[in-house]
Amino acid sequence: MSQCDLDSESDVLMCVSDLSGGIFPTGSHEYEAFRFALTQHQELKLVPQVDMVDTGNSFAMTYAFCSQFSRGVYAIMGLYDRRTVNMLMSFCGSLHVCFVTPSFPVHSKNHFLLQLRPSLQEPLMALLDHFYWTRFVYFYSPDSGLGVLQRILDAAAERGWQVTSVNLDSLTETTFVKLLTDLDYKKEFQVIINCELERLNSILNLKRNLKNYHYILANLGFMDLNFSEFQKLAPNVTGFQLVNQSDPEIRRINDDWMDFNSKDTRAGQRRLRYTGALTYDGVSVLSAAFQNLRQQRIDISHRGNAGECLANPPAPWGQGIDIQRALQQVRLNGLSGNVQFDDRGQRTNFSLMVMELSLSGPRKIGFWNDRSGYVNTATYRPVLEEFYGLHNRTYIVTTILEAPYMMLRKNHEQFTGNDRYEGYCAELAAEIAKHVGFSYRLELVGDGKYGARDPESKMWNGMVGELVYGKADVAVAPLTITLVREQVIDFTKPFMSLGISIMIKKPTKSKPGVFSFLDPLAYEIWMCIVFAYIGVSVVLFLVSRFSPYEWKEEESDDEEETNQTSGWTSQNQNQQKDSEGPEHTNDFGIFNSLWFSLGAFMQQGCDISPRSLSGRIVGGVWWFFTLIIISSYTANLAAFLTVERMVSPIEGAEDLAKQTEIAYGTLDGGSTKEFFRRSKIAVFEKMWSYMRSTDPSVFVKNTNEGVIRVRKAKGKYAYLLESSMNEYIEQRKPCDTMKVGGNLDSKGYGVATPKGSPLRIPVNLAVLKLNEQAVLDKLKNKWWYDKGECGHKDSGRKTSALSLSNVAGVFYILIGGLGLAMMVALVEFCYKSRIESRRMKILDKLKCSRVRGGAENGRVMLHDFPSAPGLPCMSKAGGLALTTM
Repeated sequence: MSQCDLDSESDVLMCVSDLSGGIFPTGSHEYEAFRFALTQHQELKLVPQVDMVDTGNSFAMTYAFCSQFSRGVYAIMGLYDRRTVNMLMSFCGSLHVCFVTPSFPVHSKNHFLLQLRPSLQEPLMALLDHFYWTRFVYFYSPDSGLGVLQRILDAAAERGWQVTSVNLDSLTETTFVKLLTDLDYKKEFQVIINCELERLNSILNLKRNLKNYHYILANLGFMDLNFSEFQKLAPNVTGFQLVNQSDPEIRRINDDWMDFNSKDTRAGQRRLRYTGALTYDGVSVLSAAFQNLRQQRIDISHRGNAGECLANPPAPWGQGIDIQRALQQVRLNGLSGNVQFDDRGQRTNFSLMVMELSLSGPRKIGFWNDRSGYVNTATYRPVLEEFYGLHNRTYIVTTILEAPYMMLRKNHEQFTGNDRYEGYCAELAAEIAKHVGFSYRLELVGDGKYGARDPESKMWNGMVGELVYGKADVAVAPLTITLVREQVIDFTKPFMSLGISIMIKKPTKSKPGVFSFLDPLAYEIWMCIVFAYIGVSVVLFLVSRFSPYEWKEEESDDEEETNQTSGWTSQNQNQQKDSEGPEHTNDFGIFNSLWFSLGAFMQQGCDISPRSLSGRIVGGVWWFFTLIIISSYTANLAAFLTVERMVSPIEGAEDLAKQTEIAYGTLDGGSTKEFFRRSKIAVFEKMWSYMRSTDPSVFVKNTNEGVIRVRKAKGKYAYLLESSMNEYIEQRKPCDTMKVGGNLDSKGYGVATPKGSPLRIPVNLAVLKLNEQAVLDKLKNKWWYDKGECGHKDSGRKTSALSLSNVAGVFYILIGGLGLAMMVALVEFCYKSRIESRRMKILDKLKCSRVRGGAENGRVMLHDFPSAPGLPCMSKAGGLALTTM
């Protein structure tokens, strides 16, 4: 080893030239990439010491490492496997020699082990969350998959996942195919494969049925895989890509690599794979570290006595820590993206592309980084040719639990997959899949929301967010078609038309009262009828008095009492008979006028009629008046007697807006709230101003919460929601809600897909076909009214037979009238009896006075009095003074 002087830059470079080591398997792609990287960094004139060994042989690896150390290398680049990694870490930590490797990452606190390959634990977990996988099979190679397996098992224990792990080293090709057949039988269609590229290529190209399967490849070289035969089966495959092949600088390096391959026949591989790119970046890291040491003028030229690797105790290299710090502080943009290490020597602040296999080849659908996690950027070309492979995929259909659209079965624990759900949208999704011809899996939206954009972060939530960020392929739910949503996702034609409506608690039904027969006419009308009746009677009385044609002549003879009895004659009276002239009478006195008007009003007529023209005019207009009044009364009487009426406190949005006693609100984070927020109509602006300023909040988290609030508020809360849901809840027990007024707007529900998805056109055609075949109408009748619990929507308006309570008042009036008539008759009898009694007393006195007068004269005219036995007239002397002729 030569000694170097730091005075000359060229001397430093030459000093570094033979102080780098390499340990690679014979004929490996990484060794060829290492050689290629040295040609790209010729300014350093690196001539490394490379040993070609079996990385799985502990003895060979120990000998190679000690050989490198004894020759005084500053850092070693190479590979290891799971059988030698612990040995290498022990040597590096003891001797302070840095080992830079593109091999699979391991968790270690050894600062002298720098791992170029990023860990896939967090990106894979993010992808599992994105696809909502809770039951899957994990195939792994012990070399690279044990760390990821531990992370998955920890998450499975925490979240209740069902994970089946399979060690690929324990399988032969025959047993592997047998295992896949068993997975078909158990319907284990979600598979993760974590192994190196060579084994992964052999697994993917096994010819077998891939329908319904979804593969996630836990490997960083998605574009390095050979999909030539596998792609023809149109599988559903997702994976990771570390190297951005579209970057111009990487393309230039790839061109140089192809030239290097053509000049060197030992280079075997015609394409620079991701492990080769990592090796290239490792050489760049070594170069940058030595450059930094030179700029900082740290003397690393004097390696000194290398010492013995196997000395006991081992003597660490004093300048090894300086090399380690310089390597760990490197920041550069390499072929694998940003190259940066944390304090444990592991890659940090890196980014991965998430890829998907399409009919045209691999394509990017998103990316992952430490800061943002997984971000979906999938854009689909609406090419119909891509649709032909849909039946070989299982698509994620996002939905939301909302009766009657999507509900869990009563015994859903006994079912698996889509059979756990029922409802309008569950059957709609099945019909669409049947017409289109693809497989799907229903998944509930994670946050339980329909979808709105956060005003601060500008991120979408709910089902819309899952479509925008690629967590779902289709949304079949009561998702309203709006402008802002249409800008980020695609909708089909509406499968249901509706509008915003008002839900209130159903008022208590007012049963007909005893005097409900009076309800057809208002109280004011009844009072006017009474006054009209009295007024007409008075006018008829007056015109009858004034009109001479209402008076008639009658011959009336007033016979004078002769007071004769046989044998008796009054001496003091002269019998005479006065004859008077004809008497004029009028039939329409006040009582007869009242009776005539009452008979006409009751349409019963009367035994007297007006004779004069004026009287007949009065009678005619009264008859016309009563005709209209009685007809109107009869027309409304049936409805008022047979229908139990409900008096609603509000009839529409205007009634809500002009009062504050009844609170009202909408779903928080839905299209209804957006409608009021954006509306320019005065009534709706006033309602929005009230809703957003009310405390406590009138907005609810979900429809069920809004319905419960309506029922518990005792008529003091109204909920604004879509009319279809309002009509459904009205048919649910306890049947205490109702829809009032008309719809506030007009809109529709649609099936949604991501922008440009190949599913959009076939799903849209399926919806149109279902509409033309009346399948959508049948589904609505089935889930709204056939399964209703409150009868048909018009059943409350049907009339029924009258009960006694409807007409009891009429009987009361009849009984009261009869009782009044009997009382009046009794009063008349008593009154008349009293009058007659007084009259008889006067006559008795008169008779007695005549008898006494005749006795004093000495005789009594017997013929003056009728025989009245039992009524003797006593004289003052106490006896009768009678004289017979």
